[in-house]
Amino acid sequence: MARNSLVAIVGQPNVGKSSLFNRLTRSRTAIVTDEPGTTRDRQYGQSEWNGRTFSVVDTGGWVDSSDDIFEEEINKQVEIALEEADLILFLVDVQAGLGDLDESVAQLLRRNNKPVILVANKTDNFNMEVYAAEFYKLGVGDPMPISAINGSGTGELLDKLVELLPDKSDEDDEEHEFPRIAVVGRPNAGKSSLINAFLGEERHIVTDIAGTTRDSIYTHYNKFGHEFSLVDTAGIRRRGKVNEDLEYYSVLRSIRAIEHSDICVLMLDATKGIEGQDLNIFSIIQKNRKGLIVCVNKWDLIEHKDQKVMNGYIDAIRDRLAPFTDFPILFISATEKQRILKVLDMAREIFDKRKKRISTAKLNSVLLPIIEKTPPPANKGKYIKIKYITMLPKVQVPSFVFFCNLPQWIKEPYKRFLENQIRANWDFSGTPINIFIRDKN
Repeated sequence: MARNSLVAIVGQPNVGKSSLFNRLTRSRTAIVTDEPGTTRDRQYGQSEWNGRTFSVVDTGGWVDSSDDIFEEEINKQVEIALEEADLILFLVDVQAGLGDLDESVAQLLRRNNKPVILVANKTDNFNMEVYAAEFYKLGVGDPMPISAINGSGTGELLDKLVELLPDKSDEDDEEHEFPRIAVVGRPNAGKSSLINAFLGEERHIVTDIAGTTRDSIYTHYNKFGHEFSLVDTAGIRRRGKVNEDLEYYSVLRSIRAIEHSDICVLMLDATKGIEGQDLNIFSIIQKNRKGLIVCVNKWDLIEHKDQKVMNGYIDAIRDRLAPFTDFPILFISATEKQRILKVLDMAREIFDKRKKRISTAKLNSVLLPIIEKTPPPANKGKYIKIKYITMLPKVQVPSFVFFCNLPQWIKEPYKRFLENQIRANWDFSGTPINIFIRDKN
């Protein structure tokens, strides 16, 4: 699957970044984490327009209440977005007018060659469009008047956006023989330690496959009896002067790594348990339909490591990551190199499962009797009958199509039931499954 282009929304607080994010992703949901001492929202989603799919990240909610902190933190976020994103939406507020922070952001944008669209938000009616002209003096292009709340102007904005997105190579769509592994997680969870443990002192590089607009994305290794590609999470973009500990930076890097991978190794810190940013990164993995291995790292630092303690960790992780719970959980120590080869073994297994195909005859012989015993709930006196099942060929994620007479009446709970029956009869642990319901009279 070719990676999506990444569009970052930047601008000072209260200009409507989250509203535009929701408009572009056609959603009112966002990745939100509640962590002690912070009310920051991390929002990541995907959008599609005129046949182009792209990822959207909102920088909103990342600054504290002090005016001094505002400028410093916003500038950091813009620098990060300029490093990582393919296109920048610079949002300004027509009703509030041109402000000092707008000038500060524009100064950073003018020094960079990334494509920028200046978006004059809160232009809620035609008479207000004249006020957008004030923002010409920012020197970052013509302001496009829109209203993120009522949607006016957003179609023209999307037309311009997809026109400016860089062309993507079809290289990533080619079949590849070895798993592409991304090691992701919040700062200090042990990502670098695990990668170093995989590679050791000598790096046996087989090939470097150039990314479309980036330095080497996939680095191919043949180690420990495994061939695999590591997604270059650290080298996707040189970070320049950006502070790598910034959570926003970590999230953007995770997006890039996840989108390039087949299998994601989500690193958790055994000494801290599962935290808000872990859930954030897990959500990105889920949205991108990638394979998953959860590694509880620093297990060597836990004093009492009996089976009861281990089961407690497993139950807590599966509970927080529900409803998707069919994934392996490994307890490792990257620094001590404990069970790290098991991670590579598991990645290969999940990679193979993603390619597994089940015959139509086998699917129907196993699942139809189960469905007959537990059919979809009737709706308004109409009974739903699933007539046959097939598995789609040549897709990145195992995908099953259920043909029935009234597909519109099959809701999410029953789709989860169908997925659970597939998982109960065939081993798809570690990989998501797509369930499609289609009409068949």
